[in-house]
Amino acid sequence: MEYDAVINKLIILYVMEQMEMPLTENSVIEITTVKNNWINYMDCLDLLYQLSEAKLIYKAACKEGEMNYALTLEGRDCLTFFYKRIPSSLRDEISQYCKTNRLAIKQSQEYYANYTDADDGSYLVTMRIYESLINSPLFEIKIKAPTRQSAEESCKKWRQQAPNIYENIYDKLVNTD
Repeated sequence: MEYDAVINKLIILYVMEQMEMPLTENSVIEITTVKNNWINYMDCLDLLYQLSEAKLIYKAACKEGEMNYALTLEGRDCLTFFYKRIPSSLRDEISQYCKTNRLAIKQSQEYYANYTDADDGSYLVTMRIYESLINSPLFEIKIKAPTRQSAEESCKKWRQQAPNIYENIYDKLVNTD
């Protein structure tokens, strides 16, 4: 269903509030356009810009050249006054989606993995953990993988195992217990 620009802005604000964390531009687009078709792609980009210009959201650099968006106090106030303009069935749908997918979205934003070709024919896999409030990695590890398949598998495993790996390394190297 198509909504007017005001409702679409409120949808974005409501998603941000329900997610309870800063969101990358890619995450906002994925949630509102790709996964749920609440807003079309081009409108979403324009609305993010408009909400930022109106100081209802702010953006800050986060990882790998991406920007994080979060609600300002004015954005929260605006949502408090006007959230009932979002149809209640849509509010329920947004709330349920955010509740169900919050952890996966948090992980996709905080656990970064990528690989590049190395000069010797192997692949260099770079894995990082970002904290949502800082724009530099909290933790980074690089390993060589002998094949593209093993590099891809390492990236996939990192996204699933990053917290456990970090905790284990931290306990072994830093924790003084």
